[in-house]
Amino acid sequence: MNLLQQKMKRYTAPQEAKAAGVYPYFRVIESDQDTVVTMNGKKVLMFGSNSYLGLTNHPKLKEAAKAAVDKYGSGCAGSRFLNGTLDLHIELEDMLAKFVGKDEAIVFSTGMQVNLGVLSSILGRKDFIISDDANHASIVDGTRLSFATTRKYKHNNMESLDTVLGRAGKERGPEDLALIVTDGVFSMEGDVCNLPEIVRIAKQHNANIMVDCAHGLGVMGEFGKGTCNHFGLTDEVDLIMGTFSKSLATIGGFIACSHEVANWIKHNARSLIFSASIAPANAAAVIAALELIQQEPERIEKLWANTHYAKQQLDDLGFDTGHSTTPIIPIYVRDVNKTFLLTRQLQDLGVFVNPVITPAVAPEDTLIRFSLMATHTFEQIDEAIGKLAKVARELEILKGQEV
Repeated sequence: MNLLQQKMKRYTAPQEAKAAGVYPYFRVIESDQDTVVTMNGKKVLMFGSNSYLGLTNHPKLKEAAKAAVDKYGSGCAGSRFLNGTLDLHIELEDMLAKFVGKDEAIVFSTGMQVNLGVLSSILGRKDFIISDDANHASIVDGTRLSFATTRKYKHNNMESLDTVLGRAGKERGPEDLALIVTDGVFSMEGDVCNLPEIVRIAKQHNANIMVDCAHGLGVMGEFGKGTCNHFGLTDEVDLIMGTFSKSLATIGGFIACSHEVANWIKHNARSLIFSASIAPANAAAVIAALELIQQEPERIEKLWANTHYAKQQLDDLGFDTGHSTTPIIPIYVRDVNKTFLLTRQLQDLGVFVNPVITPAVAPEDTLIRFSLMATHTFEQIDEAIGKLAKVARELEILKGQEV
């Protein structure tokens, strides 16, 4: 056994979880991504999906994807920088820019690639990234690739942001950038960034702002235009990032910004230049999804009705749901073993949820991520929460009278 194998052999956490019967990852789904999925030949209620608008099975998206394959083939066989740009990509970028309210949009192959490419390319050695300490892992990795100095501020804590920016200001030269980076909707906690205060503080410190709206697009704002639109602050934010793998029901990502910033990113972001472009079917599906969102705003209304209905029930039962105000509802367990047990036992009862442990959250903040879709029925929500409460009481996560 060589040194690499010896080192890897010492990593036994997955094997231990499997031996205990609570391993919660790489669970196989045998059907489409809907409110009910098939696992091991059995029907399971899905409350772990990011398909907030329930569009993954919509016939218009399927038809658009099939037509794109017929016209363009299965892939582009190259990067956007070279031979991988289709007229379909340009159409999508124009639509995205208009949708979120920016001059220009650039489509990347994944949302992860957006944050890696943008953060590593636009900031230099003397610049600063000021990052919320609950930001998504893609932002964290993007900051690691950047030559800029990264400073974190406490999650959604505006006093901390002001202090961190103030300290950075003492080290910045007159032309050195400070970029505040924040999730719009935080993917694990479900709370929303305090964008009005971020904008106010940014102006005081001559800082720029980037909002990762992966979980806000299709959910927040007019017609789901995102967190910046929700606050009426689109013009105050320099960079708006979004993904296609949540509300837009496929895969890919984009950055929206000014023409000048876009010009730089197109010619310097390595994850754009050296990655193959998204497949024609993906691009066509996103176009169809954007059209549907604007044609059927009732989908977003139903998503929020489901969200308020579920949140009220969970709060009334005494679950700790933190500061969530969105379709992402964290149910804090604060114990790794119980988090895994709750996930396993719920699946046995026919309810799929996602466990969240470190490094996605602090060790003392382990949780179940209970997420809503527009296509859930109140009856499905009732069934899932009823089973959740039963198991939570058995595991002494939730105290109180049996339901």
